[in-house]
Amino acid sequence: MKLKIYSDGGARGNPGPAGIGVVIYNQDGDVVHEISKYIGETTNNQAEYQAIIAGLKYAKSIKAPEVDCYLDSELVVKQVNGEYKVKDQNLAEHFLTIWNLKKYFKTIRFSHVRREQNKAADKLVNQALDLRSK
Repeated sequence: MKLKIYSDGGARGNPGPAGIGVVIYNQDGDVVHEISKYIGETTNNQAEYQAIIAGLKYAKSIKAPEVDCYLDSELVVKQVNGEYKVKDQNLAEHFLTIWNLKKYFKTIRFSHVRREQNKAADKLVNQALDLRSK
């Protein structure tokens, strides 16, 4: 079973109140899982990392052999693909978590998508932040 993970993270203010959104699809294009979670005060980049980590942990929990990950953060995609070095210590910890999760999958790919292609995950981020602020 191949999964497609669309993830997004965001902070209102940078740093500021932050949330993550993840939509996971099966190979038929059906939504199999969604995550919308407030994660406290952090930066946009840390939220982006935490979102993809949440998606990968779910994929690991159901023993999915293949995952394609789609993020609208070009920085995170280039870091996890080894194109950019991770200089920030907090991001390095998240990078290491992803590195360790990668071994649970037969194939794993990280791709950058434009924000318009990631609207469902973005909606879940804003949902988490809006619920938190009420």
